[in-house]
Amino acid sequence: MKKTLKTAVFGAGRMGRHHARIYSELDGCELVAIVDKDLPRAEALVAEFGGRAAATMDEVVSDLDAATVAVPTVYHAEVAIALMERGVHVLVEKPLAPDSVSAKQLLDASQQFKRLLQVGHSERFNPVVQAMLRMNLTPRFIETQRVSPFTFRSADIGVVFDMMIHDIDIVLHLVKRRDYEVDAVGVSVLGECEDVANARIRFAGDTVVNLTASRLALKTERKIRIFCPSGYLSMDYHKKSGIAIKLDDNLDLLRLARERNFEDLSQMADLDFGSMVKIDPLIVDDVEPLTAEITSFLTSIREEKAAAVSAEDGFAAVQMAERITEAVREQDWGKGFAEASSP
Repeated sequence: MKKTLKTAVFGAGRMGRHHARIYSELDGCELVAIVDKDLPRAEALVAEFGGRAAATMDEVVSDLDAATVAVPTVYHAEVAIALMERGVHVLVEKPLAPDSVSAKQLLDASQQFKRLLQVGHSERFNPVVQAMLRMNLTPRFIETQRVSPFTFRSADIGVVFDMMIHDIDIVLHLVKRRDYEVDAVGVSVLGECEDVANARIRFAGDTVVNLTASRLALKTERKIRIFCPSGYLSMDYHKKSGIAIKLDDNLDLLRLARERNFEDLSQMADLDFGSMVKIDPLIVDDVEPLTAEITSFLTSIREEKAAAVSAEDGFAAVQMAERITEAVREQDWGKGFAEASSP
C-alpha cells in the first residue's frame, strides 16, 4: 500500500486553487493546508477543498511531505528554499524564478538539501506534447505561436516569462542543447513589460526556432510546427489535436514524380496534392496536464526518482527567457518612437 503524502499549497490565487483541487482529489494524497498571507483567501479555498488555512509556513511545515509553491514569481526562491531546508519536496509553478540568479539559488538548494524540486511546466504533460515526444524527433526548424487576450494576471512580468516560457521549455526538451544565439523583438503596450515578443533562436547544432507570444490577441491560439528530416508535425495544444506527415509514408508520391519524369514540381499542378499525401492524426490521450504533472511529482517522491521537469530544466528555461528579454530591451524601440515623435 502506497504511503499517503501530506501536501500543502502556498499561494491561494488562480493556480493555487487548481493545485488544491487536484491534491484533494488524488488517492494517496492528503491536502493538509493552504497557506497565504491573505488568510481569508486561504480560508475560502479550504472551505471548498479541505485542509486548514494558515498565514505562515511555520504553522504547517512540520506536517508536510510535499508542497506546491504558487506564490508570485518574485517570491518563489524565498518560499521554496525555506521549504526544502525544512525537508519538504517542492513543485514550483512556472517560471522557476524571475531571473537566472534566483533560479540558480533554487537549483543549488535542491541539491544541498537533497529535496525533489519539480518545475510546473505543465505544457510538458499536455497529451499532444506526449504524443509528439513518443515520435523521437530530430527537429531542424520549430515554429511556435502562443497568443491570447490579456488576463490581467502576471502583469508584473512580460509575455516572455508569462507565456513564451512554456514553448521555451518544450523547445529545450526537444533540441537538448544549451548553446545558441538569440535575436528578439518585442513591444510594451499595457505596461512596462513586453506584451508581444518574437524570438529567433539558432542552436549550435543548426536547429532554428521561431517563437511568438502575445497577450494582446482577441483569440487564444497555442500551436507548434516541427520540421525534421523524417517529416513534418503540426500540433494545436489548445484543441489537443495534431497531425504528422512522415517521409516514409509518402514515398509513393516521390516515386510518382520520378516515374513520370517530372523535372519541375509545377508539372504536378493538375494532381490533387491533398488526396495524395498521407496524413496521420496524432493519438492523443484525454488527460488534464496539471493532474498528470502533480501525479508525476508525487510518484517521483514515492519512487525516489528524478523529477519529470527538473530544476535544471527550469533553470535552462529561465536562462533562455532572460536572454530573450534582454534582446528585447536592447532594441530600444521606445526611445526610437519618442525621437520620431519629437517635433
